Amino acid sequence: MKRFKSYHSLNVFRLILDEWKYPTHNHNFYEFIFVEQGTGNHVLNDKSYNYKEGDVFLLRPEDAHYFEIAEHSQFIFVKFTEQLFIEKLEGGKTAKWMEVIKTLLQNPSTASGSLVSDMEDRKHLLHLLQILLIEFSKTCAYSREVVLELFGAIMMMVARSHSTAMHGEHCPSNTELDKLNQILSYIRLHAMDSDKMRIENIAEKFAMSPNYISIYIKKHSNDSIQQHIVQTKLKAAEQLLKNGRHNINEIAARLGFTDASHFNKTYKKYRGMSPKSARQLS
Repeated sequence: MKRFKSYHSLNVFRLILDEWKYPTHNHNFYEFIFVEQGTGNHVLNDKSYNYKEGDVFLLRPEDAHYFEIAEHSQFIFVKFTEQLFIEKLEGGKTAKWMEVIKTLLQNPSTASGSLVSDMEDRKHLLHLLQILLIEFSKTCAYSREVVLELFGAIMMMVARSHSTAMHGEHCPSNTELDKLNQILSYIRLHAMDSDKMRIENIAEKFAMSPNYISIYIKKHSNDSIQQHIVQTKLKAAEQLLKNGRHNINEIAARLGFTDASHFNKTYKKYRGMSPKSARQLS
């Protein structure tokens, strides 16, 4: 598979096409795509999604994709790396900006199709992206600062719209979202520590009962805490499979699965293939 690389923390451009000329590929960066006009299919991780004007896609580096263009299409691409977060924080901004965006990027559902369905949000995003395109090409005083603020506004709007779509009008308050992000960040951080991944230990860490933390996570994220733990473990498993330094039994034990059989069954259920097959493809 082709891997497209970029050595810039941020790149913004418009692409106008009647035919997609690029192979299936992934990246070494994140990619935000807004459909200005046109229709067709977006093939993402071997699944095909219809696209139309106003659709929004957010791809992680490991996501493989290409477009099948049915009607003359116009896209705005925003490519960025983690270095942009560092630049943003060095400008004196708080960590909350980065934490909200990182949660959005690490959410598996971000790779399931268009993130924004609200028509008003789509209009606002288009206006912001059009301004970003103009500002990105400038080199005058404060241009970079304006670009960073616009990028932040775009990502925060996508995060808000996505959260509202998942939770309805009763999306988490700032305090609830902070708490949710703390718990999910803790799970991601300790994915390879099977003892810390036990629900009763996570609950104790955040001064909750096991039953309440399960209800809390389900209410505010639409997925159970067990689903978050499993997805995080499988994400870690993918990296361990790629580096090739551990066999299947070692990976299963390291991630807290009962045995290799349990690991194989879980991996195949969520990834559609065995860990062995995944290693051969990496």
